[in-house]
Amino acid sequence: MTQASDRTALLLVSRLNFSYPGLDLFQDFSARIAPGVTLVRGGDGRGKTTLLNLLAGLMPVRDGVLELDGLRLDSEAENYRRQVFFIDPRSEAYEQMTPPEVFAALAERYPHFDHARLPALTEGLSLTPHLEKKLFMLSTGSKRKVYLAAAFAAQATLTLLDDPYASLDRASINFVAAMLNAHAEDARQAWVVAMYETPEAIRLAGTIDLGD
Repeated sequence: MTQASDRTALLLVSRLNFSYPGLDLFQDFSARIAPGVTLVRGGDGRGKTTLLNLLAGLMPVRDGVLELDGLRLDSEAENYRRQVFFIDPRSEAYEQMTPPEVFAALAERYPHFDHARLPALTEGLSLTPHLEKKLFMLSTGSKRKVYLAAAFAAQATLTLLDDPYASLDRASINFVAAMLNAHAEDARQAWVVAMYETPEAIRLAGTIDLGD
């Protein structure tokens, strides 16, 4: 497991504990997430998606501290969550919206959302022909592309991506890798990417290995 020093970390996770009934998933889990791209690697059932939800402040921890760029989740929850971009790819919250409507809704939440990036993002992800369709009309891959385009435009302090290559075509996978690499040296943003295998094409600032 490779991690940042406290001095360089944007996200500090200290002694996090979380369990499901009959399963202690995380016990005294600590991590330091640096700017750039951090991989959360692990097999099925090892807690990758759960960890993203915990880092996003969307699931209650039994105890532990999460601090993002000086904001603690336990004392400044609303401000903490405003700095985090995370959409569960299985979410049905945006099903009745078109991609531009999704982007507009998310721009209200993220003050640094950059609309100027959207044309290149939608073109790079082959979304342009689908911009007038509601999300329930899109394939799983196209729906994921909408969320990925939003993630790259949102410019949140912390962006969490759950298996970003899933259901994507090769050209879109290459585009996502290129976009992540473009943020590899950005000192103001941290990206946490959960995947089963280590992606060869992405420059990583750190790795959290949850095991197989």
